[in-house]
Amino acid sequence: MTTHESLADGNRRRAGVILAVCCLSLLITALDTTAVNVALPAVGHDLRASVSGLQWTVDGYTLVVAAFMMLAGSTADRIGRRRVFQAGLTLFTVGSLACSLAPTLGWLIAFRVTQGLGASMLNPVALSIITHAFPDPRERARAIGLWGTTVGLSLAAGPVVGGLLVASAGWRSIFWINIPIGLAALALTAVFVPESRAATARRPDPVGQLLVVTILISLIFAIIEGSRQGYGSVHIIALFALSAAAVVALPGYERRREQPLVDPVFFRSVPFTGSFVAAVTAFLVLSGFLFLNTLYLQDVRGYSALHAGLLTMPLAVGTAIASPLSGRLTALRGPRPPLVAAGLLIAAATLTLTTLTPTTPWAVLLIAYVLLGIGFGLVNAPITSTAVAGMPRAQAGVSAAITTTGRQVGNNLGVAVLGAIVTARTQSPGRAGFAAASHPAWWILTACGLLIAVMGLATTTPRATATAARVAARFPTDPAPDPTTASSGTPGVRDGTPA
Repeated sequence: MTTHESLADGNRRRAGVILAVCCLSLLITALDTTAVNVALPAVGHDLRASVSGLQWTVDGYTLVVAAFMMLAGSTADRIGRRRVFQAGLTLFTVGSLACSLAPTLGWLIAFRVTQGLGASMLNPVALSIITHAFPDPRERARAIGLWGTTVGLSLAAGPVVGGLLVASAGWRSIFWINIPIGLAALALTAVFVPESRAATARRPDPVGQLLVVTILISLIFAIIEGSRQGYGSVHIIALFALSAAAVVALPGYERRREQPLVDPVFFRSVPFTGSFVAAVTAFLVLSGFLFLNTLYLQDVRGYSALHAGLLTMPLAVGTAIASPLSGRLTALRGPRPPLVAAGLLIAAATLTLTTLTPTTPWAVLLIAYVLLGIGFGLVNAPITSTAVAGMPRAQAGVSAAITTTGRQVGNNLGVAVLGAIVTARTQSPGRAGFAAASHPAWWILTACGLLIAVMGLATTTPRATATAARVAARFPTDPAPDPTTASSGTPGVRDGTPA
């Protein structure tokens, strides 16, 4: 074997370890998003939490991830990706330990926020690290495909893993499992992941970041607390108004910046806007389904956390089968077929639950789980593909980051909106049972599935593609990096240039 071949093999092995580290970080953060759902009844019983308190246990985490993900990505480009990645792993691991020791619900929510801050530093930065570890386009595509598959599988498998942990060691064990994985990832990162920075880092945008945080926090707080305080109360109306004002102010401010946090021009591209809407909608469906289904199986049907997790395994299996197929189908036929199929399958799954009762036959539930799992497995690859379609290489990462933020926004809205609907109906004078109270929520999820299918059709027409080309023409193109210099695997590399 020549020296060149030996070096090439060594670089491939190193890149494989880097991919494994990034997938490990994604595994624990994505699992944490959904595994907690199956533990909610146990948390509520142990810490005497209301439904709104349980909503904050989930949304306290995902809200922070959504609010600070883009900031973390741009900061990593500026000060070093490995440095930010290690900080994220440390915060997430320490936050997990603190969650496992939380004495009250308030402390648990606060520690979940700490976890969320750590997680916001991991996902976008991990994708940048992978991109620079695999300079060959084909190898990079396979690596990102594996990374993306880890997302879907982790999210779908969360309830199963959570059920096993809660049944064997209690709800606190959901957080224990993150600690050894986080420590292992930290050690591997220190040894194998090279430091890198963007050749031209984006400037900080504190005002844009503040507006994003204001939009999300005021909106989610108003939705969750409005079901308890009343949507006509002065505080809740003021929060909705504040969120709306920030929504109006954000594009106006960002248009005046040379390097905005969220460039409004992107949304003139129909494919990009459609992918963002589909991302929000798909993850609203998943998070809303998991939240409602967990409470239904345990509080209404009386199943343990273990049984509830195992009963949703068909969802995880459907996602595992469909995720790789979706990537291949998107590569061969474009994003339209998998997006349309995903939307219709999701709509069919949730439609079967619009008449849910305490005695709904298991055959109906299992069919819904399988259809939803396959639909969710199909949706991720075409969303990412549509988001970056037609964008110059220099803007592909930013557009993908905005779409990833949309996924987290969907996670927040699913728990907040559907939880608020059920809470309002169960606390109304008629006091409907949980199953009956959830009927409007299932209809909303059915409409979401149809919206995804519509996005699949609307974003792939020649006219829609032309809007993406017009947006792309507004940005300067950049030459493809030389694979012999890009991401050389040497510590202190700045996109191939010594720092």
